[in-house]
Amino acid sequence: MNETGPVDKLIATANGEPVDEPFRVTGVMMQYYHVCERELWFASRHLEIDRENASVVRGTQVDESAYADERQNLSLGMISLDLLQDGRIVEVKPSSTLEEPARMQLSYYLWYLEEIANVSREGVLAHPTERRRETVELTNERAAKVEDAIRAIHEIVTSETPPEAVEKPFCTSCAYHDFCWC
Repeated sequence: MNETGPVDKLIATANGEPVDEPFRVTGVMMQYYHVCERELWFASRHLEIDRENASVVRGTQVDESAYADERQNLSLGMISLDLLQDGRIVEVKPSSTLEEPARMQLSYYLWYLEEIANVSREGVLAHPTERRRETVELTNERAAKVEDAIRAIHEIVTSETPPEAVEKPFCTSCAYHDFCWC
């Protein structure tokens, strides 16, 4: 196979085509990239997060209880969808605190379905604890952002060293906090 970029490698990997270096991106990786590049690097190395972390526990509780009667957790190649509801992809989040990273995760799912499965869908970002829902569409601009993020994710996860720690307002609640600041 000729030298290809990360987006082409991801598509080829998803389609089961021979690739010299398969490349996968999950929805969580897309979210981590938009939250903290260092967190993404740690996760790409399969470093286990602190499961007792309050944010992780709260997210797990919402994940297990919200839409429990409808929940499907559909795995389609590299992506895992929380829920299909009236033909729309629903991504469930415990809060809207990290809204843009959640939007980008859902946008990646929509992009992936369109690029890999040739299926166009609308998405919904659901925050059940806040009783809020937001429609997310894959516009050309958002698709370009997804592809830019795929290229950046490739650069981060193939790097030998993690990105420098950058203090952010939510660092103290991060499950990887001790890897950066202790």
